[in-house]
Amino acid sequence: MSTTLVRPRPLRQTRHAAPGVRHLGPNWYAVVMGTAMVGTAGAGLPLPLPRTLWVALWALAAAMLAALLAARAVHWARHRDQARAHLLDPAVAPFYGCLAMALLAVGGGALAVGPPAVGAGAAVALAAVLFAAGTVTGLATAVVIPYLMVVRYRIGAGDASPVWLLPVVPPMVSAAVGPQLVPHLPEGQARATMLAVCLGLFGVGLLAVLLVLPLVFGRLLVGGEPPTAAAPALLLVLGPLGQSTTAASALADAAPSFPYAAGLAVLYGTPVTGFALLWLAWAGALVVRALRRGMRFAMTWWAFTFPVGTCVTGLEGLARHTGLAAPRWLAVGLFALLAAGWLAAASGTVRGLVSGALPAGPGPAQQGPRPGRARTR
Repeated sequence: MSTTLVRPRPLRQTRHAAPGVRHLGPNWYAVVMGTAMVGTAGAGLPLPLPRTLWVALWALAAAMLAALLAARAVHWARHRDQARAHLLDPAVAPFYGCLAMALLAVGGGALAVGPPAVGAGAAVALAAVLFAAGTVTGLATAVVIPYLMVVRYRIGAGDASPVWLLPVVPPMVSAAVGPQLVPHLPEGQARATMLAVCLGLFGVGLLAVLLVLPLVFGRLLVGGEPPTAAAPALLLVLGPLGQSTTAASALADAAPSFPYAAGLAVLYGTPVTGFALLWLAWAGALVVRALRRGMRFAMTWWAFTFPVGTCVTGLEGLARHTGLAAPRWLAVGLFALLAAGWLAAASGTVRGLVSGALPAGPGPAQQGPRPGRARTR
């Protein structure tokens, strides 16, 4: 088996080629994910804050999603060379999973906080459309991106990164959002089918994560701490842990007649949440170490938002099904961490946009599309 370098053909650029979106990558959907998560997670907590705040955050996320979808469409239409370069880059391609999760995060928020803003009927319709689009997109990324990483790239064990989780987590997000639509479906086959689909998506996400997570932890043990700028990405591991706990609780809520549904959700969610808190301690220590070494703002800071928020919603579910106060107050504490992370990431992003540093182009050593290393027979 030999290797060849596959270089995308550069397209002829014109004066009207929208240079402002040339380097707008799929990682920008993390901004939508994090903002929507703050609104959704905050709405489920006993906080002395007006509900209009959570509605406003969800509306902001929805507006950003619409703007990003339009900008990315322009990116693909006018900068196809750069778009192909993203797909040929194993460091960028996994971020296409953020598109699916952004759609699902806004869709889930439509059900949680959207009705006061758009009306109950419109909120359900919007959530259904975004759930369908996000689920299809998420299943596509869970298949296509790992496939490309197998057949198009030569990747060593030392290259393993928490970013590899991004394309396989969206089905789990669908499994957490879908059960919220069950009460709005006709009784009988429609509701049972939706629950079966969500349970299947739960399995897809969980088993795929179990394949990737050992590689990520093994890379840390053998290869040492990640580069300073990449340290926040360690929190991405919290995403599938918190989201699976949230999904288990949501499935139990949607199937109250199923024997032991709540008990199974607690039996699964409690130990997984315990491991999530352990990982948060590990990752937090490495992030503090990186800050002491001069870590500055980068788009990776958005990893402080959505993954932490999934742990908040997971703890909210455990509080509902156990009746215990401890999970709810722990959720409040993590929400404070989530809010601080969102403020840090959002302020850094706004500064970067105002200064022109974002969206950033490649550095001097990376001008032009980077080649992908392909496998051939």
